[in-house]
Amino acid sequence: MLSRLLSPRADAAYAFLRIVAGLLFSFHGLQKIFGVLTTQQPPIGSQLWIGGLIELVTGFAMAAGFLTTWAAFLASGTMAVAYVQFHWKLDLGEAFFPAINKGEAALVYAVLFLYISTRGGGVLSVDRWLKKRRALPGTGTAVA
Repeated sequence: MLSRLLSPRADAAYAFLRIVAGLLFSFHGLQKIFGVLTTQQPPIGSQLWIGGLIELVTGFAMAAGFLTTWAAFLASGTMAVAYVQFHWKLDLGEAFFPAINKGEAALVYAVLFLYISTRGGGVLSVDRWLKKRRALPGTGTAVA
């Protein structure tokens, strides 16, 4: 019964997930690039600063649903690198576990963004709007 109630709302729920995750991710970038609500700000051009720039740009792109597949794929890779390099550090001891190395968010973002990259923008996205706009009327071109 719950499945029947929720499944018609799957596209809207996906859009909500994409938008919220994108905005949260972009906020991490804002913190790194502009020092918003933090006392730490990496030096301009450093690896952390570049990561923040990627977070800011790809987060807003995913939230808007613009070039979603590319943005999400880049964000996923960035978070995979962040997890391995800054959290796990290839330590096979206690630090192997995300609860210990404090890498849960990076790992979840990496997997979530990989999923978003496979789904694309979906409803409420610039990608969908552009696709509809490119479809020529009267040609029989259907837009999903």
